[in-house]
Amino acid sequence: MRASDLSHVTWRRSSRSNGGGGGACVEVAELPGRVAMRDSKDPAGPVLAFTPAEWRAFLDGMRGGELG
Repeated sequence: MRASDLSHVTWRRSSRSNGGGGGACVEVAELPGRVAMRDSKDPAGPVLAFTPAEWRAFLDGMRGGELG
């Protein structure tokens, strides 16, 4: 998925992102049938897109300490 295709969506920053000066920040956007995620430091860069089930599994993995 290209970032240029998503110029119309509203991105929100993760509450877990480093709110300070340019740390590890991700942004997410809800799309029809997908959740998109990008690096806030590179908004024109690559975007990952997840199905709702994949997104839940990702969040569960983060919350459970499996991914972070």
